[in-house]
Amino acid sequence: MKKNDIFTVKITDTGMDGEGIGKVGSAGADASADDFADAEGFTLFIKDAVIGDTVQARVMKAKKSYAYAKLEKVLEPSPFRITPVCAFSRQCGGCQLQVLSYDRQLEFKENKIRNNLIRLGGLTPERVDEIMEPILGMEDPWHYRNKAQFPFGTDRDGNVVTGFYAGRTHTIIPNTDCALGVPENRQVLEIILAHMKRFHISAYDEQTGKGLLRHALIRKGFQSGQLMVCLVLNGSSLPEEEILADALWQLPGMTSLSVNTNRERTNVILGKELRVVRGAGFIEDSIGGVTFRISPLSFYQVNPVQTEKLYSQALAYAGLTGKETVWDLYCGIGTISLFLAKQAGRVYGVEIVPEAIRDAWENAQINGITNAEFFVGKAEEVLPEKYEREGIRADVIVVDPPRKGCDERCLETMVKMQPERIVYVSCDPATLARDLRYLREKGYEVQKVRGCDMFPGTVHVETVCLLSKLNVRHHIEIELKRDELYLTSVKSKATYDEIKAHVLEK
Repeated sequence: MKKNDIFTVKITDTGMDGEGIGKVGSAGADASADDFADAEGFTLFIKDAVIGDTVQARVMKAKKSYAYAKLEKVLEPSPFRITPVCAFSRQCGGCQLQVLSYDRQLEFKENKIRNNLIRLGGLTPERVDEIMEPILGMEDPWHYRNKAQFPFGTDRDGNVVTGFYAGRTHTIIPNTDCALGVPENRQVLEIILAHMKRFHISAYDEQTGKGLLRHALIRKGFQSGQLMVCLVLNGSSLPEEEILADALWQLPGMTSLSVNTNRERTNVILGKELRVVRGAGFIEDSIGGVTFRISPLSFYQVNPVQTEKLYSQALAYAGLTGKETVWDLYCGIGTISLFLAKQAGRVYGVEIVPEAIRDAWENAQINGITNAEFFVGKAEEVLPEKYEREGIRADVIVVDPPRKGCDERCLETMVKMQPERIVYVSCDPATLARDLRYLREKGYEVQKVRGCDMFPGTVHVETVCLLSKLNVRHHIEIELKRDELYLTSVKSKATYDEIKAHVLEK
């Protein structure tokens, strides 16, 4: 098998990144689908192919026993294949599963969680079946994103364009109307493009490092209806900013326009300098009755409808009665912390980003929440200090780490604190499973697992897990030596109470 060979393939499985998987044997490049029906040989990974499809695919990169191929033609469509809402879904790197029916997307994500728990987490298939609850899906899996970041560039004719990058590239696909974003995005982007054309404002060029406008960040509060626009510049100001502000303020809900300076030649979107052009430097939104103040630099979940479901599930797993001390690690602007504080005795939040902690304190004040406290720093550093030096314990620990999962030192301290329950919220089933294996080896067991589809149309899935500390009476194994036990004068046996006292002591 070599590059540009074309094969007919029956898609029988789906990979972790949403690609179709099929096998081809030794029948040859021109063989029919029937020739490959029982093939056990070469594996092809084909982007945009759906389980159940029969496709024609061109090999792009061949390895010893597998290859990556490009979908050339769908010969027989799968019953699960649908017409994508977005005309750019194949080119764009954002929606890997848009051609797959939504019920099959949910099944794919549940299987992704399940397979990682078994393969990396060390759980048996039978145990996973016992603890997994049905995934939380959406009634309407479109226009759910409250935040989007649009790059600007120029096309081959020199016209300024904006949209999204094509998959695995930094080539912009011009599109102002993403099916996952809010309708206001298109209006905002068209106003900005018109302003750039009117005042001859250049778009940033990654190759040369020249040009002014790099990105537009747009946020909307789903409950408040407030709109925020932050322009990322390769400079400190935009020509005729007030005229642009006047145009944007014709849109209902327009609340904040700011400029962010980023002169670095980097893929990092936002710089550190931020200046408000008009309005407030933030917008507000609410989840589950808790109001949050959101700045351009704030981390805030992009799907508020599903976020409320996710946090409600985390709260249910936490099993709070109003007396517990709860630690919320990687707390961001305090979204989960304040959600939990309504039913906890005391909540402590930890986050490495100082701006996020300032937002968390402000959010607590806005909501009149006085039983939450926040610390700046790495969870793996703050947690040991507060526990080992100050003796702050935990009944429940909630952890919502980045994609790389928890630092091992953080996990070690969590185990030392011996909370009755750990609620783990994850955006990556693989690192979740790895961390669950560690916690299980240290005396915790996974009791419940539930997926939450925060990103319909994509391969990403959030997961929330409940772990409980193993009951010593039921699970401890200890070697008892006869000379360590008090032997009665009547029998050379220890009583039940004597054994119990010994076990508890040891």
